[in-house]
Amino acid sequence: MNSPAAFYPQTLLTEDRRYRPPIADKPITVVPYDSEWPSRFDAERALLEPPLGQWLTEGIHHIGSTAVPGLASKPIIDMMAGVRDLEAARMAFDALGELSYIYAPHRPGVAHHFSKPSLHLAETTYGLHLTEPESDLWRERLAFRDALCGDAELAAEYEALKLRLAGVHHDVASYTAGKRAFVARVLATAGIQLGRR
Repeated sequence: MNSPAAFYPQTLLTEDRRYRPPIADKPITVVPYDSEWPSRFDAERALLEPPLGQWLTEGIHHIGSTAVPGLASKPIIDMMAGVRDLEAARMAFDALGELSYIYAPHRPGVAHHFSKPSLHLAETTYGLHLTEPESDLWRERLAFRDALCGDAELAAEYEALKLRLAGVHHDVASYTAGKRAFVARVLATAGIQLGRR
């Protein structure tokens, strides 16, 4: 099995090959819904379950826009895995590295975030959060996904917002910030306050 080093030039890896420093932002690309996204998630979940099994609880979930039928999205399959203990789950880093997942810190203390780039260095094809099912992240991501799946008009409103933001922003941080008020409104309707962690 190829190690992460097989996919990346040595100069772009730290000594710990499970970690990738942030790379420069690329233009935001939102593409039409792809009917293959659910099957890509199913295949990746099947790949991840055996090495994560001893830490898992509550399963591995498809989250984000690619989990919403018909919704345009950045073409990244986002996933969230519930783990019994966040600190203990650090022991899974090596196993994830063997599957070409690279540690990319995001919301530390709440989740361990990984990206699985394609063979082209700058393109992420999968995102994975390990978090405890009691975390704000867990509740927010599932509630937001479920709200969009259950309301076609809401999903259409979100798609229009994403397409507009992708047209005016050229970095992920600004694009994400532009969605925050919409996300907060949807979560508030579901009885959840958008957390900062």
